This record gives sequence, C-alpha cells and structure tokens, in this order.
Amino acid sequence: MKKTLAIGLTLAAAFVVLTGFAACGHHRSHDPADLAAHVTARLDGALDDLDATPAQRQQIQAIKDRLLASAQQLHATRKADHAVALAEWDAASPDRAKLHALIDQRGDALRALAHQAVDAIADAHDVLTPDQRAKVSKKLHRFADR
Repeated sequence: MKKTLAIGLTLAAAFVVLTGFAACGHHRSHDPADLAAHVTARLDGALDDLDATPAQRQQIQAIKDRLLASAQQLHATRKADHAVALAEWDAASPDRAKLHALIDQRGDALRALAHQAVDAIADAHDVLTPDQRAKVSKKLHRFADR
C-alpha cells in the first residue's frame, strides 16, 4: 500500500511538473542563471557559517554545479513535454498511452534527479568535518521541528 501511494504521489508530482502547474500563482524567475545565482549565494552563506576551507568550498561548489546542470537539463525539456500534453488535451481523443508514457518518462527523470541529489548530499557530507556536519545537523533538526 505504501509503495502504491509513493508511486501515485510521484506520478502526480510528475504531472504537475510536466504541465507546468507547479509555478501557477508564483512569480519566480525561470531563468537558469537566476536560479544558479540564488543557489550559489545561499550555499556561499552556508559555507561561511561553517568556516569552510577554500578546498571544501571548491569541492562543494563543484557538487552544486553538477546537480544544477542536471536540474537545468530536466527543466529544458519541460516546454516540449508541456506542448505534447496540451496537444493531447486539444485532440478530439487524447492518446492515453502517449500521455502515460510521457508521465512515466518525466517521473523517471525526476527520480534520477532525486537520486543525484542524494548522492550530492552524501558527497558534501564526506567533504565536511565532523564539527561542520554537527552544525549542519543542528540546523536541519531546527528546520524539521518547524
């Protein structure tokens, strides 16, 4: 039952991302450069708080760059996928198999990105010292307690 629910939620989330409804009502920039700048600024602040060494900063920034590149590749396919979904909506008889395949493809891509994110977190964990990881852990626990 839990696996079915997880798969259902993943597919529902994939549909939301696929059709672009995730950004409805939000006025965020979709410019990859803006996102990269925002993420970099937040990461720089976190690394400042951790008193990260230049070598640690370089390693963690490289991890961030790899993950952002993967996310940007996935984002780049959004408009084409959205166009396919809209074309099927506008059709006299939508091709359900085509839409299901599109959702499956998008879900697989999102899952792959999530796995890359987990690997990135583990890689960053390996770069930090135990004291730095303890500081991050404290912040994560405060965030989880909200």
